[in-house]
Amino acid sequence: MARYDLIIVGTGSAGMVAAEFAPKLGIKVASVERDRVGGDCLWTGCVPSKALLASAKAAHTIRHADTYGLTASGLQVDTARVWSRIHAIRDQIAATDDSPEHFRALGVELLMGSARLTSPTTLLVGEEEHEARYILLATGSRPAAPPVEGLADAGFLTSEQIFDLDRPPSSLVMIGAGPIAMELAQGLTRLGVTVTVLERADRVLAREEPELAARLVQALRSEGVDLQTGVEIERVSVGADGSKTIHAGERSWTAAEIFVAAGRAPNVEDLGLQEVGVKTGKRGIEVDDKLRSSVKSIYAAGDVAGRYLFTHSAGYEAARAVRNMFLPGSSGDDFLVPWCTFTDPELAHAGLTEAQAREEHGDDAVAVWRRDLSHSDRARAESADEGEIRIVTAKGRIVGAHALAPSAGELIGELALAIDQKLKLSDLASLVHVYPTIALAVQQIASDAAYETAEKYSWLVRSDAD
Repeated sequence: MARYDLIIVGTGSAGMVAAEFAPKLGIKVASVERDRVGGDCLWTGCVPSKALLASAKAAHTIRHADTYGLTASGLQVDTARVWSRIHAIRDQIAATDDSPEHFRALGVELLMGSARLTSPTTLLVGEEEHEARYILLATGSRPAAPPVEGLADAGFLTSEQIFDLDRPPSSLVMIGAGPIAMELAQGLTRLGVTVTVLERADRVLAREEPELAARLVQALRSEGVDLQTGVEIERVSVGADGSKTIHAGERSWTAAEIFVAAGRAPNVEDLGLQEVGVKTGKRGIEVDDKLRSSVKSIYAAGDVAGRYLFTHSAGYEAARAVRNMFLPGSSGDDFLVPWCTFTDPELAHAGLTEAQAREEHGDDAVAVWRRDLSHSDRARAESADEGEIRIVTAKGRIVGAHALAPSAGELIGELALAIDQKLKLSDLASLVHVYPTIALAVQQIASDAAYETAEKYSWLVRSDAD
């Protein structure tokens, strides 16, 4: 039986961070992978979707060249070439930063196969048993399919299949209007794919500021995305020509293929969790604030722990879990996780929405500060002034920040830091921002708040006679 200090199950976003960090502590580490190193982020999620969006934005810019004082020329999109580029980018990353050789060079032993726990400190990989002081479960999640009559028989695509095709279908009906659906709907529409998005709720992106989400929906619809809300899907049928139709009462939508983006399910099956006493819930493995499961030698991080379903939070959790296993003291405080929907414009989020802030702190304590990009010189110069930056304060301290803007995911970090450090808007007003940038709007919002405060004390201004 091989013995290690740590065995990591899964080499996705969480598992890779743990595998890079743990060897630096001078411990013996093994990682188990049943498929491909890199996980969803590399193969079916962040990397291919952002490569798609880059190609789609280039096509959109060419079509609308007259916006920039240029002559718009004809554009023919070969989606097979776009998909070939996506495959090449994935393969390049898989051969370098996310390669098995990279982790072996760090001293990590890679065990290929499916893992199953046999005790709190042992697991099987294939027929071989391995032992470790600690086990970190980082098995991720997968797309979940709604129980719609005829859907399974008709067949459908998810993010796990679409990027392995040679090219996308000519038309799609999407079930679900979360971040994945919004990004792909816009990207595919810009490449000439006819896309309809069906959402059961009355609005999309329910965790976002409603007004900013509504502005994004308006932008997507203006580009040709057919986005329908309040849709109760009843069944799916398949036509003689192979086309697929979604039925909802008297309404129906037909396309070459159906794409399901209706949430995700944690990968907890066939791991032997119940047998060794690891408790699970609807969102995955139940963990405490140290990321430890109900079995003290077994930790979980990333999607399988069901806390935040983001690549960046998965990596952060994994590093925390390893720290808590092997280093003195522990890291258990809650942590702030910002996020971004990478549409064009991007919609970024950190901290509380206005509604959440009012519920938590009370109406009298909350103020909301806004800056529309129609007042941003940089946004106007780039013909990208349809957006807004919004900062939520409670008793003067920043508790929430939201940006609908170009590269919003890049600028939200400053605001997330301000929330984490419990800064006031006046602290940001004193920081000089570069001109001309979109992020300058942050300083302008802070300055507006500072000017309002100064106005209250205008009576203190010295007169000439003083």
